[in-house]
Amino acid sequence: MAPPQKSDQQVAAEFTSYYLQRATKEFAEDLDKVRSADDFKNDALQIIVSALQQGTTMFSPEEQRRIVTAAARPANKA
Repeated sequence: MAPPQKSDQQVAAEFTSYYLQRATKEFAEDLDKVRSADDFKNDALQIIVSALQQGTTMFSPEEQRRIVTAAARPANKA
């Protein structure tokens, strides 16, 4: 029996979380440099998160669903 279909909102939320995890991992060094800059203020953190979240708009709802579904699958063992 197949699991119930997730709503578009659920998929979008899961995709955003997945995307942010991947982006922060990929840009970890750069983000650390920004955070350690002398002129960095804590309120800038929300701006950075918002900027990273905007990257999710590059993906259609169908692509987001495909990525979320693929990310949820356990890795195949050969």
